[in-house]
Amino acid sequence: MSETAIVAGGCFWCTEAVFRDVIGVSEVESGYIGGTVADPTYKAVCSGTTGHAEAIRVTYDPAVLSYAQLLDMFMETHDPSQLNRQGGDVGTQYRSAIFPLDDAQRADAEAAIGRWNAGHGTMAVTTLEGPAEWYPAEDYHQEYWDGEGQRNPYCQAVIPPKLAKLRKSFANRVKTEA
Repeated sequence: MSETAIVAGGCFWCTEAVFRDVIGVSEVESGYIGGTVADPTYKAVCSGTTGHAEAIRVTYDPAVLSYAQLLDMFMETHDPSQLNRQGGDVGTQYRSAIFPLDDAQRADAEAAIGRWNAGHGTMAVTTLEGPAEWYPAEDYHQEYWDGEGQRNPYCQAVIPPKLAKLRKSFANRVKTEA
């Protein structure tokens, strides 16, 4: 039995690359959530006028990876203290947000933010949002790091440090190379 989590932590290419390497995760889909326009496009979301966040929808096995563990990884592999930005990516579409799918996920999300705050001496600006409609991103955004992202200078600068942090902080949760 699988479960679903939806999180937004800046550029979805970067967040997707992290979670594709996590044991217990079977699928990661990049998309848009939390806005006011139906069927948004990448160009529209990047304009900052739709209200959507670039996000990922993670399908995972709760017998292998708990929702709380997934959220701890999410909080540690982006900077949840930056309001409406991640590094050079600025705008509400890059906000740090969790989109709980039920009351149990909402409680776990509140606890994850609390754990991060307690451990970092600053406060996360991560919002809890939803329920909201999920819109998959265009096909060329899916599994981006595994293809085009390897040739994209932005991705080459931003994704490897996130993957290194995942491997260092959560070594026992990272898929090994085949």
